[in-house]
Amino acid sequence: MPQIAAVKEAVKDSLVGSVTQEASDGLQMSAQTRAIFVANAVRDAETGEQYMGPEEFTNAIAPKTEDFHKISREQYSILFRVADRMNRGRVTLADWSVFENLLMKPDSEYEIAFRLFDVDRTGNVKYDDFRKLYELNKGPDNIPFDWDCEWAKLYIGSRKKRRDLDYPQFSQMLRGLQGERIRQAFQRFDRNGDGYIEPEDFARIIVETAKHKLSDHLLDNLHTLCNISKGTKISYANVRAFQNMIKEMDLVEVILRRAAAKSPDGKITSAEFLNEAARVTRFSLFTPMEADILFHFASLNKPSGRLGLSDFAKVLDPSWRNTMYDHDESATAAAAKESASNFLSSALESVYNFGLGSMAGAFGAFMVYPIDLVKTRLQNQRGALPGQRLYKNSIDCFQKVVRNEGFRGLYSGVLPQLVGVAPEKAIKLTTNDLVRGALTDKHGKISLPSEVFAGGMAGGCQVVFTNPLEIVKIRLQVQGEIAKTVDGAPKRSAMWIVRNLGLVGLYKGASACLLRDVPFSAIYFPTYSHLKRDFFGESPTKKLGILQLLTAGAIAGMPAAYLTTPCDVIKTRLQVEARKGEAQYTGLRHAAKTIWKEEGFTAFFKGGPARIFRSSPQFGFTLAAYEVLQTLLPMPGGAASRKQEAAAAQVSGAVGDVVGSTRPDATSPFARSRNALKVILDLDEDFGRIRLPNEKGWRTLPRAMGGGGSV
Repeated sequence: MPQIAAVKEAVKDSLVGSVTQEASDGLQMSAQTRAIFVANAVRDAETGEQYMGPEEFTNAIAPKTEDFHKISREQYSILFRVADRMNRGRVTLADWSVFENLLMKPDSEYEIAFRLFDVDRTGNVKYDDFRKLYELNKGPDNIPFDWDCEWAKLYIGSRKKRRDLDYPQFSQMLRGLQGERIRQAFQRFDRNGDGYIEPEDFARIIVETAKHKLSDHLLDNLHTLCNISKGTKISYANVRAFQNMIKEMDLVEVILRRAAAKSPDGKITSAEFLNEAARVTRFSLFTPMEADILFHFASLNKPSGRLGLSDFAKVLDPSWRNTMYDHDESATAAAAKESASNFLSSALESVYNFGLGSMAGAFGAFMVYPIDLVKTRLQNQRGALPGQRLYKNSIDCFQKVVRNEGFRGLYSGVLPQLVGVAPEKAIKLTTNDLVRGALTDKHGKISLPSEVFAGGMAGGCQVVFTNPLEIVKIRLQVQGEIAKTVDGAPKRSAMWIVRNLGLVGLYKGASACLLRDVPFSAIYFPTYSHLKRDFFGESPTKKLGILQLLTAGAIAGMPAAYLTTPCDVIKTRLQVEARKGEAQYTGLRHAAKTIWKEEGFTAFFKGGPARIFRSSPQFGFTLAAYEVLQTLLPMPGGAASRKQEAAAAQVSGAVGDVVGSTRPDATSPFARSRNALKVILDLDEDFGRIRLPNEKGWRTLPRAMGGGGSV
């Protein structure tokens, strides 16, 4: 019974199409949101309501299993105030849902920081609230910041006329705050006013302003920056160059990867980095000093003019203490192992898809085979006068086959067809995809002539394999007809036909087959592709149902099948064994000329309607079977299988996997909360960490001031 239910569900999904990816992600996110909340919430003894206090909230967004070596775990509690919308000291399921929805916004990092300082929740940050919260959170021994400087006045106004900041203004102020903090700190340590500071002072400046954004390797070797020049001190130019480099770290990684990919040995020089930067960006954003700083820190453990990605990894560190960066020696071996694994996985997936395609194609061919047989009988019928023809039309042919040969007669020669349909589909579809991919530009667009050419190439390649099978199939299809019209006609098997024809004979009519299949595919593939995309709206986020695919296939197949019918008629005449008294065709031109002369122009379109009626349902049956087989027989460990397992884990409440991952994805609550804290910590490295003294020792900040409120 479960299997039957699964089949019904698969057929239903195949017919009506699948839910868009956005909707699917929304459903999964809802399940994940509830699962995380339930796993961490406590229940109110009086009302029975589930809620999270500061500690439970911190557990939800910052599990103890995560890596907090740059941002302490206690600092995450400062986000509790953002989630506690009503200032009740608790976060309900509704509050948690709103907070997680906020985390998913593209600008969530800045909006969370804004809501933290918008104490009255009016949509504006007041200067007094901002300063109060800042003063309570900044470290007592940290480098002070002058909020009455000219830079700050441009945003918040002078002492006499302070102004509130809306969200765009506040976020823009945070964007430039780190640079101003570094400038003020440099001036403070430049005691002689000569534009130089000691390496230890530089290290302190960077640790207090940007520690939360840098790799351990950089933090441990900041004092060595003085070695890029001949002196023992660090200039303001050095500091600015360093700050610009770390600010554009994501762009630096893109440039490094592209430059290394173009290098024969995967290693590059400083000059090659700058050249690639000029190509990647509209203007050259990196100065020679900035490039020197990057290469200086990357080559500390292995001085060399040419560096590879493994050398830069300890500087880039985008994944926060990724184990790959701790073991640079094994990085290449691990990559090779992963590449081999991916290759094997791709090969197995290709075999899997080929197997499903073969079964689905055989099913589709079997379902429409009687139509194909009727088409062949009609095309092979000679004579221009009604009395010379055995069949009047398709229906008459169908009835006479059943009456004279039985129902099994409709499937004469079906075995070669089933054997040949798998390689035929594989060759055709693979060739079309390969040629389309080669002719598609970097923006993913392909011209119509290129689409036609790709389709034509696909049709031409399949003839090499399918022509022998076609000629065997056709001779078996007309064999029952010969037995009824010619006394004593022997019944031949497929193997007898193959041995009798020989290798050369198996390719008889190949020119006509090419003339049919090349234009057929050249018409079919572009038409089908445009119908799916332009008419039915197929996209990466919208999967069409079988009814839509069937309609697109039917419409695309109609002109392709009917317009190539004359070539199919000639091919059939060339491949069928001539009977006594019938003209022997010597070639493509002779066959076309003889048919025109003896039967007229209309003879070239015999079986045209049957070709149309065969192509459309065959396409639908094949796709329906393929969709159902994919659902019932997912590839173990394949992409679809992994997606189903992930969805099942979320829906079933597998919270341990959700909150206990050591490598969170970019959309997890921990990852997005961490990124929000990165922005907030630009104000001060100790934000959320400072404890206020009292008679018993230390306690956290009160909730009203952004703390957790617990001792």
